[in-house]
Parts: sequence; structure tokens; C-alpha cells
Amino acid sequence: MKVHGACHCGNVAYDAEVDPERVTICHYSDCQRLTGTAYRVSVPTRRSDFTLLKGSPATYVKTGDSGTKRAQVFCPNCGSPLYAYGVGDPVTYGLRVGCLDERHALAPRKRIWCRSALAWSIDIGELPTRERE
Repeated sequence: MKVHGACHCGNVAYDAEVDPERVTICHYSDCQRLTGTAYRVSVPTRRSDFTLLKGSPATYVKTGDSGTKRAQVFCPNCGSPLYAYGVGDPVTYGLRVGCLDERHALAPRKRIWCRSALAWSIDIGELPTRERE
């Protein structure tokens, strides 16, 4: 599936090919901090299927509990998280689904790092809802 991504301010934009069956929710505590919310939703793309169309994103390299280094790529202007990849010779990029125009068609297929999940984030179906605020 062809997807089109951009940061909030439009400074950085890209296109990529993804498999919608590979969308994942990650509850890892680092993902919570890096997104500023309860979990991260991402979909992988091969580096060869990714095209940066405009902008020069910034990169922050984090070291996970395992010692693995991952580059976190974001817009230097608005701060939108865009994608991540393993430091070294990345084969895939993990695109942040919230930055994709096609996000409504990219429903998660699995959840990982559930031991780090915030208990309240698992079932929010009973919360009161509003169409706008």
C-alpha cells in the first residue's frame, strides 16, 4: 500500500510502501516517553521503499535496555515523531502511523511489550465520548 507522510507543520514529507498487515502497537515504556502518550503505533517499510520528498528531519539516537541503538527521526520545527530505524545499516524504517495520510486504513494487527502497558490504556471503550471539543 502506498502511503504519504508528513509532520504537523509540513516541513518534512515522504512517501513509502507498507504492508497494512504489519501495523503494531508498542507499549514499551520508551515508546510512551518518545510519543508522550500510552503507546506508539507504527508500520515498517523497507528503506528501499521510502522516499524523503522534502525537509531535513532531525535524529535522536536512544539506547534500549538491550543496548540496541535506535534512531528516532522527527521534524526539527514542530517536533512530530516521523519514523525510527536501527543504527548501523538500517533495512527498515518504522513509520509513525499518526503522520500518515492513510492512517484510517492502518488498523493495528498486534500489540507488543504489553508488560509495560498502562492498565487504563487497554480498554477505553466505556469512556464518555464527544465528537468535538
